[in-house]
Amino acid sequence: MTARFFSGTICTLGEGAFWHPERAQFFWFDILSMKLLTSRGNEEQVWIFEECVSAAGWVDHDTLIMASASGLWRFDIETGARELLMELEADNPATRSNDGRADPHGGFWIGTMGYNAEPGAGSIHRLYRGVLRRLFDQITIPNAICFSPDGRTAYFTDTAKGQIMRQGLDDDGWPIEAPGVFLDLSNEDFGADGAVIDCEGNFWNAQWGASRVAGYNPNGKLIDTFLLPTPQASCPSFGGRDLKTLIVTTAAHGRIDDKMAGKTFAIDTSFTGQHEHRVIL
Repeated sequence: MTARFFSGTICTLGEGAFWHPERAQFFWFDILSMKLLTSRGNEEQVWIFEECVSAAGWVDHDTLIMASASGLWRFDIETGARELLMELEADNPATRSNDGRADPHGGFWIGTMGYNAEPGAGSIHRLYRGVLRRLFDQITIPNAICFSPDGRTAYFTDTAKGQIMRQGLDDDGWPIEAPGVFLDLSNEDFGADGAVIDCEGNFWNAQWGASRVAGYNPNGKLIDTFLLPTPQASCPSFGGRDLKTLIVTTAAHGRIDDKMAGKTFAIDTSFTGQHEHRVIL
């Protein structure tokens, strides 16, 4: 499967890839450039903010929930207006939001981290029906937040440690018992970055430094890899009307002579993604 250009816009740190199922529209972020981007057909639009923004979920046809360095926001796609829902570590100016995704129960998970990836400075939080709760702390770079189709399992990682964790969930999507290791990639020469689960429960991980997205079945067996023309793959999402297109963000940060770095790529696959889950506010 050959990667092709989805967007030639260069992102310093592309992240937060997701496909809005009602709009058939792709959204992604450039965290360090403080931008939200979207593409629909041949049209591309960019919103610029005064702080880092990193992840979103869909609330309805015209509304997103958007995570920033200081809060969780209701964002109107048509007007560009945003309204603060609640603060997110606003009392800690050393952290910003990073990876996040909606769960099958209507919750929204969001990770935070230090601007300079200070060890243990970050956390993972969950917003569910108006309640924001810290789930995990002492995390350096939270990534790979995604969920099994049945809503019983969450996955996440601390990229600095290299272990993909698997977490059981109760009927409302809250963690039960302690997480266990799903994949141990700590001895690899790449970093486990963003991830998404397809409709069969396969785990697709963007691997920073490896120029690829790798797929693992629910038992942790490697089943396929998709190569990219630049090393810093950051976040995948299944999109397209049949949800068989893997759309992958990358990062240009530190890649001065790499003309492919920071662009967004699309790969036609034989795998089918899940519809991104709706956030219930």
